[in-house]
Amino acid sequence: MHSEFVPLHLHTEYSLLDGAIRIKDLIAKAGEYKLPAVAMTDHGNLFGAIEFYNKVSKAGLKPIIGCEVYIAPKSRFDRAESTDTSDKSFHLILLCKDINGYRNLTRLVSSAYLEGFYYKPRIDKDILAQHSGGLIGLSACMKGEIPRYLSSGMIDRARETALEYRRIFGADNFYLEIQANELPEQEELNKQLIELSRDTHIPLVATNDCHYLNREDSKAHDVLLCIQTGKTLQDTD
Repeated sequence: MHSEFVPLHLHTEYSLLDGAIRIKDLIAKAGEYKLPAVAMTDHGNLFGAIEFYNKVSKAGLKPIIGCEVYIAPKSRFDRAESTDTSDKSFHLILLCKDINGYRNLTRLVSSAYLEGFYYKPRIDKDILAQHSGGLIGLSACMKGEIPRYLSSGMIDRARETALEYRRIFGADNFYLEIQANELPEQEELNKQLIELSRDTHIPLVATNDCHYLNREDSKAHDVLLCIQTGKTLQDTD
């Protein structure tokens, strides 16, 4: 019997210096848990999309190609930082529903590198609205735009933004993302997201924001993060 849960927020080794999941190991783990499908949502790129699609399909699972894109606070052409959040970009999960969605996602990711690169490859809501067909959006982790507004006490701004994303993707194609990662701030955020869902009637989806597969892989993941941030394992943060 297949599991009803499908991981929709997952970072492979193509999330450079962040993801520690090899595609072959992901397929084995998916088979172990009898998952019917699995998504790949690497940070800002589709480097592993073809390998992921071919290998997951060959294993008899449904591959869901996606990306955790970076959203510029204003325009993707703007290089100034936001005045009300201190963020240079927000996270947003995009998942392909069909071939049209894949084509739109490739356009968005290409534009992020060619037009919006500022610390990270970024898109903005203008180009997202132009290429949202065939895509499903999720509000992402605590670095997502809606979660950041909620965590900052900007409840009205969070509601406005949630409704804006629903307009961009369509009523059945945008979800508020809740996660269970044992962080106290995430637990509080989940309560706020549930309340926002009740208020706006935007549905919820549960994800794991996977960066590694097994508990013992956490040390290897820490090493990747240290390389990325220029820190050492002895640093407390």
